[in-house]
Amino acid sequence: MDTAQFVVLLVAAAGAGWVDAVVGGGGLLQLPALLLAGVPPVPALATNKLAAVFGTTSAAVAYAGTTKIDRRVAVPAGLAAVVFAGCGAASATAISKEALVPLVMAALVGVGAFVTLRPAFGALPRGRPRPRAAVPAAIAVAGAGIAFYDGVLGPGTGTFLIVAFTVILGMDFVGASAHSKIVNSCTNLGALLVFGARGQVLWLLGLAMAVCNVAGARLGARMALRRGAGFVRAVLLCVVVAMVIRLGYERFVA
Repeated sequence: MDTAQFVVLLVAAAGAGWVDAVVGGGGLLQLPALLLAGVPPVPALATNKLAAVFGTTSAAVAYAGTTKIDRRVAVPAGLAAVVFAGCGAASATAISKEALVPLVMAALVGVGAFVTLRPAFGALPRGRPRPRAAVPAAIAVAGAGIAFYDGVLGPGTGTFLIVAFTVILGMDFVGASAHSKIVNSCTNLGALLVFGARGQVLWLLGLAMAVCNVAGARLGARMALRRGAGFVRAVLLCVVVAMVIRLGYERFVA
């Protein structure tokens, strides 16, 4: 890998950290950059997780300093996410990604349409009390279902977490993003533990990218907190469109 490719990877890592901190989806930048630099697919996915776990953790700390965190949700969902993301990473080779990608695309299109057609969605916390089953449901969806998906494939994990917390728990986008960063940090950690045990992580490259990922994540978290739910909503829609285009190109064109 030459110097120019290395610099491009560092810039991509910074951009990925920013996107991840606001709405998730940083892998949209970071993973393709690794592949274009000549890193094989599995080490690229593993190294992406190494850089991302630092960025998402940094963003989670930034959010936690100014946003109220519901520990009844964040703690059990985070612990479950480590386990289920690890299981997803361990079974990644046994699951057909070709069959999974169209389902992910359909889900992203649904998310984009829902957020577009419901302008008030995520603007303010839901006023009415949560149903009793809301917290267990959020833990199951985020800490098990979405976490397992992140270990298997990954694109859109942060976005799916934000939408899940907004729909199930009635949070606004900023609060949902804060909780999603905690769970996403745990999904990255769970997958990284499996990839690391298998010797698939490029540690020096990943740690260099992690520094830039953290810098981007800190900036993104500050902007999201300062500009509020409307800003997060706009970035979310842009990321959803970009992910659908990228996944569609990889699945049906490339």
